[in-house]
Order: sequence, then C-alpha cells, then structure tokens
Amino acid sequence: MRPGKYGVDNSKPLIYKCHMKYRTRTLETEVLRAGAHFSAVLVTGPRRSGKTTLLRHLFPACQHVLLEDPDVVARVRADPRSFLDSLTLPVILDEMQNAPELFAYVRARIDRHPERKGQWLLTGSQEASLMKGVTESMAGRAAVFSLLPFSAEETPDMTLRLGGFPEVQAAPGVADIWFRSYVQTYLERDVRAVTSIRDLATFRRFMGLLASRCGQMLNKTDLAAPLGVSVPTLTQWLSILEVTGQIILTPPYYENFGKRIVKTPKVYFADSGLAAALLGIRDDADLAASPFRGPLFEGLVASEIVKHRLNRGQERGLYTFRDRQGLEVDFVVDEGNRRLLLIEAKATRTPMPDDARSLTRLAAAMGRSAVTRAAVVHADTAAHATPMPLCPGVRAVGWRALHALLDEGSQQGVIKPLPAAKQDGAAATQKKNRKRPSHAGRGSAILSSRVGA
Repeated sequence: MRPGKYGVDNSKPLIYKCHMKYRTRTLETEVLRAGAHFSAVLVTGPRRSGKTTLLRHLFPACQHVLLEDPDVVARVRADPRSFLDSLTLPVILDEMQNAPELFAYVRARIDRHPERKGQWLLTGSQEASLMKGVTESMAGRAAVFSLLPFSAEETPDMTLRLGGFPEVQAAPGVADIWFRSYVQTYLERDVRAVTSIRDLATFRRFMGLLASRCGQMLNKTDLAAPLGVSVPTLTQWLSILEVTGQIILTPPYYENFGKRIVKTPKVYFADSGLAAALLGIRDDADLAASPFRGPLFEGLVASEIVKHRLNRGQERGLYTFRDRQGLEVDFVVDEGNRRLLLIEAKATRTPMPDDARSLTRLAAAMGRSAVTRAAVVHADTAAHATPMPLCPGVRAVGWRALHALLDEGSQQGVIKPLPAAKQDGAAATQKKNRKRPSHAGRGSAILSSRVGA
C-alpha cells in the first residue's frame, strides 16, 4: 500500500521483515486479550523495541499511520477531525506522542461506539506524555502495556554484550554501528522532543557516565560534578532517560523496616547491549576484561525481571534492599500476597555458598512476616538447567533459567518456602534473638526485634 494523504505507511515494519523472521513476543497474549475487551490498546516502550512489529503481526489487516512525518503531524494539528475521518478502522497510530491532541478526539469516537473493541491500536516511545494523554482522555477506555527489547525467554541469541534489540539480534556483526546510530537518533528525536537541551554532546557524556554507574546507588551530586551541570538539570536528564524507557530505577524495599533502610534507588540500563556500547565494549574479549562486567550482569538480571513481569501484564514489583548496618540484597521481587523473591546477581558460572550470605540474613530478618524464596542468579548460559541448592533456603539459577524461577511465583496458591528447613532455622534464629538480643549481631538484633514486635 502506498502512503496516502494522511501518511499511511508500511516502511517501518518492513525494516524488520527484510532482516529477520518474526519472533513470538510474550506480551502477545495480553495484547490480544485486551484487544477483545478494550476499545483502545496502547503499547509504550523504548524506540526500536518492536512495538509496531508486534501490532502489525497481531493485527495484519489494520491500517498503519506513522505520526513522525512532519507533513502528517501538521495535517493532524490543522484538522484532527478530518484526519480521523480519513482512517479505516481498526487502525494503528504509531508514535502517538507526536500528536497527543488526538487523544481527546479518539475518546469522543470511542464513546460514540463503546461496543466496538480493538479499534484503536496505539504506540509511543515517550511514556510520560503518553500516560498524561491516557489519564486525561482515555481512562477506562485503553489498556496500557510496556514492551522492552527481547528477553532471554523470547530469543536464544540474546547475550550480555548484545542485549535484546531486534535489529541487533538480526545483524550482530554491526552492533557497534547500530548502537552508535541509535544513540544519535535517540538524542536528536526523543531527547529534544521531551525538553530543549542545547548541548547534546554533554547529554551523550552523561549517558556514558551513567552507564559506568550501573548497579550503584544513584548519587546525583557525584554524577553532576564531572559534567559541570546542576543537580536539578541532572534530575531532569534522568527523568528523560526513564520516560523514554532507557533506564530502570529500582526503589528501596522498606516495608516493615522503617528508617533503618537506605532509601536511595539503584540505576540500571534497560538494555545491557546499549550500556556496553556506551562503555566502549565492542566484543566479547572487551567484556571479559572489563571492570564493568559484574554491574552489567546485574543490570541484565534487573532487566530480565522487569521484562518478565511487564510481558505478563504485571506491575514491575522490583526493589532493592540495603540497610544502614551494611546488609544489602540486589533485588527483592514482590510477588504479591506477602510473597517475596530475594535475588543476588553474580557474574560467575560457579556460585559459592558465601554468595548467598546476604539472602539468608534478610530472609531470617523477615521471619514469618513474608513467605520468601531466595536465589543466586549466575552467569551460566544453560537455558534449561535445573536450579541447584546452594545452601539451605537458597538455590543457584543460571540467568537464562531465571524466567522459569519467576514463573513459580505466578502459580496459583501459596508458594512454599524452599526448603522448609531454612524457614525453620530462620524462625529459630529470630526467636533466639528476641530472647537474647545482646548476644546477636547488631543488625540482626534490630531487624528481628522490629519484625517480632
């Protein structure tokens, strides 16, 4: 189909078709379910994560309109009603953040025929502006999803260095060129569309500096100083990266622990390949020798957890834990109904029992206030490796088998602690600490007394 008066365009999905076969996305089930019950479906996510390809695959008969052509956007703003009248429903409106004024007009048409489901299929790369339009005009009318690049359960070709962007998966030999072009396009399109940043070179340096801080507590002053910018400016730049789906901030988990918890989030890039490229890692040899391999791996695990949950229509539910006594756990996954999954990420293929020490301490401190599972996720690449007991109550899981571990928390009914002996030991430790706190370590005594109160 040739582009029509209002920008019907097929070029964007063809970029993918000419390079690679379509890969099934885990989110498909949720999108199809929503399309049968909602008038509109909105898929957000970082640029080039596969949003358009997903919708074109699921709804092949739909008209497709790309709202990035300046002429198309000008026509939309000049006469939005005539633009919508020219469309044949159902329709995919691609990159809706470029024409947010359409939300109100789409809402009016939905309200005219509320019985018609799955008519408006929308995508966008800037979550904040899109969600503002949805909450103001489309509340109750649109189902909203986030799509990140491929996860390990969607493609066996994903690696720590390459990440999961579809086009990198299609042509890994030119990944360095692709990432360099992606960053430039991202700066010119998304960053300038969100805010008026004049010095894009400094913003590019900021992205590289932030990549070197993956897995660390977010220290805005430490980041702002070498760039010569103010903390408010840096806060704005972080917000840009977050609303465009480039970074993941994991807030602290402090339920039941109060003021003793360090309430600073940790920062990761949503795609490990992009983070590696920003750090100048060009091949596997660079990665093996890099001091950033461990933080990058931790970021990969964070991203896989977020992808797993978003692809199933769930909240992110991902937190970090660190108290003022030095107890730190990389990830706390809230599985609902007082069930928690505690995870430590270790960039080794041979995890040791000592790697689980912080997990057992935190599980013991939580006691009976939550049903906890615990695992050390390591760098073994076996996709179907059976999780192995590492120490009482903690299993060792290769990162490609992480999704199977997460699926256990989605099963119906109560997830039993693994193994039961560990919980018995934790309960006994907690009881002993309540009776004789003076003989316990300071951190354990404080945590246990709070939980037992």
